[in-house]
Amino acid sequence: MKNKYTNLLAVLLLMVFVSSVFAGPKNKYGLSAARELLIPVGSVGTALGGSNLATVSGVEAIHWNPSGLATMNTKQGEALFSSQVYIADINVNYFAGAYKMPNLGTFALFVKSLSFGDIPVTTVNSPNGTGETFSPTYLTGGLSYARQMTDRIAFGATMKVIYENITRETATGFALDFGLNYNVTGTGLQFGVALKNLGPSMSFSGPDLEQFFQPPGTPNGTPQEPRVIELADAELPTALSLGISYDFKLDKRNNLVTHGTFQNNSFSGDDYNLGLEYNYDKLFFIRGGYQFSSDNADDRAFTGASFGAGLRYGVSSNFDVAFDYAYRLPTSDRFDANQFFTLKVGF
Repeated sequence: MKNKYTNLLAVLLLMVFVSSVFAGPKNKYGLSAARELLIPVGSVGTALGGSNLATVSGVEAIHWNPSGLATMNTKQGEALFSSQVYIADINVNYFAGAYKMPNLGTFALFVKSLSFGDIPVTTVNSPNGTGETFSPTYLTGGLSYARQMTDRIAFGATMKVIYENITRETATGFALDFGLNYNVTGTGLQFGVALKNLGPSMSFSGPDLEQFFQPPGTPNGTPQEPRVIELADAELPTALSLGISYDFKLDKRNNLVTHGTFQNNSFSGDDYNLGLEYNYDKLFFIRGGYQFSSDNADDRAFTGASFGAGLRYGVSSNFDVAFDYAYRLPTSDRFDANQFFTLKVGF
C-alpha cells in the first residue's frame, strides 16, 4: 500500500515539475513551424475532444500519448488507417502499425500525409494564373516505442521526421514525444502526461530563394552575382498535456468513462478538454467531448464540441476489426465541420 501511494505521488510531482519547466510563450501566435503536427488523427481521441490522454491505447496513442502503445488491447499487433477532410479541402491521411514483442516492448511505425490538390500558379503579371499548378507535400513519419515498466506505470516515446515541400523549396526537421501513464489498478482511475514536438527549429530553403544582383557601384554590364535569401527559422509547436480518467463500471457489461485533459501550448493559449464515453461490453461505443481554450475562439479553427461512435467486432479469437467515426464542429461558419473515419484491425 505504501509503494502504491509513493508511486502515485512521484507521478503527480513529475507532472507539476514538467508543467512549470515547459510552459511556453504566448507572444508568437500562428508563427510556429510544422503546424500539421497539431492536426489530430484517429476518431476516438477526436470524438472525445482530445480528453482521453490517460486511457488512449494502441496505435491511436502514437499521436496523443505514446505510452498508450504499451496497453494495446490486442494480443500482438494492430494496424490503423484514418482519413479526414480538414479545412480548404485538405485531405489528411494517417497509417500506423504496431507489434508487441515479448520482454522488449511495443514498436510502431506511422506516416501522416496532407494532400492539398493542384493549386494554380499566379504571378504579378498573371494574377488569374499562368496555367501551371503545384501541389505542396507535407509528410510526417516516424518510430514509436512503449513499454510497461510496472503493473501500474507505462512509458512511451516517439521520434518524428518532418518533411515539407512547396514548389522547389523544402524544409525538414525532427521532433520527439514522450508519454507516461499511471494506472491506479483496481480503482478505475488513470493519469497521463505527454510532452510533444520537442525539436530544433525549421526553415525553408531552395533554388527559388536565389536571386541575382549587380554589385552596387559597378558599371553597367558587370556580371550579376547570386545572393540567397535566408528565411527565418521557426520553432516547433511544443505542447505539454496532463490527463485524468475514471471508469465507472455500471455493471458487468456497461461502462461509463469520464476524461479530462489540460494542455499547455507554446504558440497558443491553454486548452481544457472534457470527454465522456459509454461502451457496452467494449463492443459498441458512444463518445462526446468539448474543448475550452484560453484563446479567443475566433483565433482557432476548431474548439468546442465533438462527438462520435464506434463498433468493434471480433472476427475470431485472434483477429478483430473496429470502425470509429468522429464529427468535430468548427469555431465559426468560415470552416466546415471535420469528419473522421478510422478503421483498425487487431491480431
